[in-house]
Amino acid sequence: MEQSGTSTRLAGAVQGLTSELVSALRSGGPFRLAGSVRGSDGPEAADGLALAAVRVVGADAALPSVLHRTPPEPDDLAVFSRAVHAYPPPSDASPTSVWSHWAMKRTLLRLDASLDGAAGHDPEPQAAWLDDASWQSLTHQLAVLAPLAVPAGDSAVARVARGRPVDVARGFVRAVRRRDWLQAAGAGRWLVLLDDVPPTLGLEAGLDFVAQMGCDDPRVALQIEAAHLMRAGVRV
Repeated sequence: MEQSGTSTRLAGAVQGLTSELVSALRSGGPFRLAGSVRGSDGPEAADGLALAAVRVVGADAALPSVLHRTPPEPDDLAVFSRAVHAYPPPSDASPTSVWSHWAMKRTLLRLDASLDGAAGHDPEPQAAWLDDASWQSLTHQLAVLAPLAVPAGDSAVARVARGRPVDVARGFVRAVRRRDWLQAAGAGRWLVLLDDVPPTLGLEAGLDFVAQMGCDDPRVALQIEAAHLMRAGVRV
């Protein structure tokens, strides 16, 4: 019962943080991570639930700073850093969990290389598990790892995606047909960064459709807003 209640509170914290991120992306205004997570009046006040919510959202918790090129405040960086270090992946973690954590560390270093313990020297995780993935599985994994889809965000995962634009496009269409709006939004975010996407896909109209159908889910809205910003030419 207690575990169920914790899961519910975490889901609510994640939803609240994601909604704040969507608003910041849409407005282009300042985003204060330290003031957006529950129980956080500064880096030292952020409780375990707040930090866990940041860890679930992953590198996208800093997305407004990355896409709008607005320097984050020191206490925002400190909260982000605490979330990175509070929840390292265990030794038996899935590849997506390892990559998600690596993306957070890379984002932290990208925003402030002087941060103590930014762990920017860690080797990039391997992505061999994606090399022979079916196009369905590839799209699923890329959607989970959508925070890696940022301008100038080179990684082994991004290189796999760049080599298979048609497969990602097929996966996007499949997700739309299956009404899996979150997967479609994540795949769409990758597609705006890929070359040689089939023009017959109608990506812009597809993104608008996914946004309309998945509008009740802030996670979908976050991916779509990121895709629209990058498609419009936002670069870092």
